Amino acid sequence: MAYTTIDDPSAYFQIALYTGNGGSHTITNDGNSDLQPDLLWIKARNSAQNHQLHDSSRGADKGINSNNSNAEYTDANAVTGFTSDGFTMNNSYGSHNSGSNTYVAWQWAANGGTTTSVSGTGTTAGSTKAGTYQANTTAGFSIVTFSTGVEDAGDHRIEHGLGVVPNFIITKDRNGSAYQWYLYHHKGTDDNDYLRIDTNPVVVSGSGRNVFDGSDFTSTYFEMDHNNILPDSTDLIGYCFAEKQGYSKFGSYTGNANPDGPFIYTGFKPAWVMIKRTDSAASWLIFDNKRPGYNGTGHRLYSSATDAEDTDTGDSVDLLSNGFKFRGGSSSSNANGGTYIYMAFAEHPFVSSEGVPTTAR
Repeated sequence: MAYTTIDDPSAYFQIALYTGNGGSHTITNDGNSDLQPDLLWIKARNSAQNHQLHDSSRGADKGINSNNSNAEYTDANAVTGFTSDGFTMNNSYGSHNSGSNTYVAWQWAANGGTTTSVSGTGTTAGSTKAGTYQANTTAGFSIVTFSTGVEDAGDHRIEHGLGVVPNFIITKDRNGSAYQWYLYHHKGTDDNDYLRIDTNPVVVSGSGRNVFDGSDFTSTYFEMDHNNILPDSTDLIGYCFAEKQGYSKFGSYTGNANPDGPFIYTGFKPAWVMIKRTDSAASWLIFDNKRPGYNGTGHRLYSSATDAEDTDTGDSVDLLSNGFKFRGGSSSSNANGGTYIYMAFAEHPFVSSEGVPTTAR
């Protein structure tokens, strides 16, 4: 069995650090491969600003915030376009390009902005929603757009284009705040459960709010319940991921509140890790290998908050050649008996397709 099908993860995921200039600005990636981003996630590091998500299915000028439930906005002078190896911006925006701010940009490649149209099959339970998807089946990532009408209660299908069952899905109503960010994770939410990426609660269960019907997901579609969840007559965006050996992992672990924390094996050297405690209210934490946030320093960003990057040794994490390990006892990352989910993407596979191991840090 091959160790991985992706020897160079930078073809599908990259991180760029930059300083704003308040005007026309081109950000160029520095990975081994060029990467034209289809999902671009920007956060100011030294300033309390909204997270900004842009993608090539909605258009570069359309943004949405992971830290609140606001509707999508359009601004032609924020992100102005995606290039063959980065993106362009204009004007002085505190959340994108202020001359006084430093930023991180996390980027994923899907299908270069080329979408496949999906015809809807109706409004009854079990019908398929009209929309689009653009998928990268090699990297296990797709962007879906879909629309609802006046729907019957019950599960409705959204085609994702991955060719395999998705492990991790984030969705958001583009038109308003009635439908917030809802998240499915195959190790953290069951059929009657959901998480919110814009807030910090425990996994929410039952109460007639079965957002995702994970047991009925297929290699073609995922299902969402219209009963009390999907609003009528609105447009939605979704980001879908499937695990790929040596490149991505969506798993879970249990904390021990010890500086010798649990080791989480991913099968690759992580470039980016996001975690969330699921049995207690706690922040979503994001670490990556470009910012000084790993191997002893604990610099954190929060998907659910505008906070600037900060440091807490209680959330200190080691990004290793084949996984990651927490070195503190913070309740948000390593409480004794606490349960956590994580999402991780690779800097390099632990062992290449030709059997060459990566080096330790």
